[in-house]
This record gives sequence, structure tokens and C-alpha cells, in this order.
Amino acid sequence: MNTYDRKIRILGKGITAQALKEKFPNAILYDDNDFKDYDLSSAELTVVSPGIPPYNEMVKKSTNVISDYDLFYEEMPLSIWITGTNGKTTTTQMTQHILEDYDSVYGGNIGVPLSKLDTNKKIWILETSSFTLHYTIKAKPNIFILLPISEDHITWHGSFEEYKNAKLKPLDLMEENDIAIIPNAFKNYETNAHVITYESSDDLCKKLDIDKSKIKFKEPFLLDSILALASLKILFDEVDYEKINTFHIDKHKVEEFFDLKSRLWIDDSKATNVDATINALVPYKSKDIHIILGGDDKGADLIPLFENIKDLNIYVYSIGTNTDKIANYCNKYEIPVKKCFNLDKAVELIDNNLNKDGVGILSPAAASLDQFNSYSHRGEEFKKFVSNLS
Repeated sequence: MNTYDRKIRILGKGITAQALKEKFPNAILYDDNDFKDYDLSSAELTVVSPGIPPYNEMVKKSTNVISDYDLFYEEMPLSIWITGTNGKTTTTQMTQHILEDYDSVYGGNIGVPLSKLDTNKKIWILETSSFTLHYTIKAKPNIFILLPISEDHITWHGSFEEYKNAKLKPLDLMEENDIAIIPNAFKNYETNAHVITYESSDDLCKKLDIDKSKIKFKEPFLLDSILALASLKILFDEVDYEKINTFHIDKHKVEEFFDLKSRLWIDDSKATNVDATINALVPYKSKDIHIILGGDDKGADLIPLFENIKDLNIYVYSIGTNTDKIANYCNKYEIPVKKCFNLDKAVELIDNNLNKDGVGILSPAAASLDQFNSYSHRGEEFKKFVSNLS
């Protein structure tokens, strides 16, 4: 029987599930509305879509639960998995950019679903979410790149500890010929893989003999570019500075632009958690910072953010459903704050206070869905409001 003729169950009906259905026509898709038709005693392989949390009743009452990574593991060529709290999308895109001439393709959590990736390619580069890793029981990467981990998706995982456990799971499955590049915080984690740890961009450059002065990117993208170059170095013992410097960063990621008064603004709407915002501020610490914070913080601990920014020349404009929460933390840490609730109001107030030596930045440390369709929508609205300033 053709492998794709197998009958499997798929929990979810989103993009991942629909792509799997195309590959496995006999598969049956379920969501919460189909629970009455769900055979609780079935022993069929059950592939869980990444968005469905482990406390979902169908998941809790299923056996043989796997991820789509497990389903396609036998067909995977050499694979590079990239995960972490922030930077995984950019690092994945940069790695594809640097390896595209070596017959690579990328997908997973971004771009092409795993089930649609070309199995004839020599290298798969996979942006890998903690959701997928939670359900993965067999599949493993040949190269595992882990960016720093901070609190995120606490509601889905139940705790920060469970979130970390998911991110570190590939280390449990890897073998001695596999290579893992991980933050120094996890240097004592037991794994069979060959481990390269790093404390910073400088540390990683030293260990891999990479000259960061030849790389055009500054933090937070400097680390992403070095990790991308690390894959090339490991696989082919090359470092292509010219190639990495032709990469272009996506919109809404520490995206600089100027208003009609030649004042600097930053669209960092992609910063949906605390760590992303902390990293985004690094290049601007010497400036007067006017920052818009707030949205849906997903239950994350915000204290590290305020501990980090309390000694900067910073002014906070709070928006979204956690407007008051942001303001209360600012008051606790004696940081000037204006409760704006809405993005347009925040831009209006920054306009009144921003000088040419300062920076106005949207780096909300929160998700956008409380007020916007997506972080992209939030970023576009921000740029529109700024462009309309007179």
C-alpha cells in the first residue's frame, strides 16, 4: 500500500491539517465540533495540529499522538531545526538564504507546511515551534539551532518550565553525529549530540572563527546572521560574508524609518514578548526612547522588561488590554508613563515629545489580537499614523 494511502486522524482543520489532507486523502480531520464523532478507542496514528493545546479533550483522550515531523521523519533529508523565543523566523530565512545554492528548502512553522516540502531537496531548514516539539516523539534534526529562551506561550504550555521542556526536546532525541548550538544556560543539559554553547554573538564568533566585523547586521539580527553562517560552517567549512550581507530583514522587525521632521521611528510590531522588546532596544540605549508597550501579554511575566529598562532615558505609552498593567509597573519602577489605550493616541503623544535625538518605537512586548488582525496590521497602522503627522 502506498504510504500516503494510510488512514490517519488529524486534529485540527487549519493550514497544517489541510496540507496533510492533500497528502493523505484517506485522513479524517477533526476539531472540537466533531468530538461526538470521535472514536476514543481508536489506535490510529493521530497527528495534532500545532495550534491545539495538550489540554484539549481530543488530545487528552487520544493514543498514538504524534507531530507532522514524526509523520515525515523517514522521508526527511538532512535537516536543520531552528527554534527559540525570538529570532527563529529571521534565522531560518537567513539560513535558507546562505544555503540555497546547496539545494536547500525551508518551511515548517513559516512558509511551506512540512507536508509540502520537496523530499528530493538535500537540506530541509525548519522553523520549529514549541507546539510542534511538544507532540514530537521520534523525529530529530541533524543540526539543532536554539536561540535564547524567555517566557512565551505560557497559556498553551501551562508553565514556563513546560515551554522550556518543549524547546529542549530535540536534545533528548539527537545522536552523537548530530550537532546542537544552544545558549550557555543549557550547557549541562544531557544529550548525545555534539554541543556548541554560546553566551553572546562574540562568544559564538570566537568558537566558530567568524569575523563579525564583516557582517553588516547589528543586534538583534547579528546573532541570527552568525547562527545562519554557523550552518554553512558546520556543513561545508565555509563562511560567506558577502552572501549573508545581501539578506533583507522582514518588515515590522526593528524597521527604521523617518517622519517628515526627520525624526527616527522604529516599527518593531513583531516584538510580541518581553525578550524581543529588550533585544530591540539594545542599539538605541543611548537615545531618549519613547516606546509604545501593550496588548495581549499572554500571561507572561513582565517584570524582566521593567527591570531592564528602568535605568534608561525612557518614556512609556501604554496601549491595549494591559494598558493599566503596564502603567502600574511603570509607576512601581518610577518610569514616566502615559495611558493611551489606543495606538493612534500613543503616536500623537509621542509626536508632542519626540526630538531629533530621540527615537519613537513600537515594540509592544505583547500580541496584537486584542486590537488588530495581526502584528503586521498593527505595524502598518503604526506607520500610517506616523506618516500622517504634520
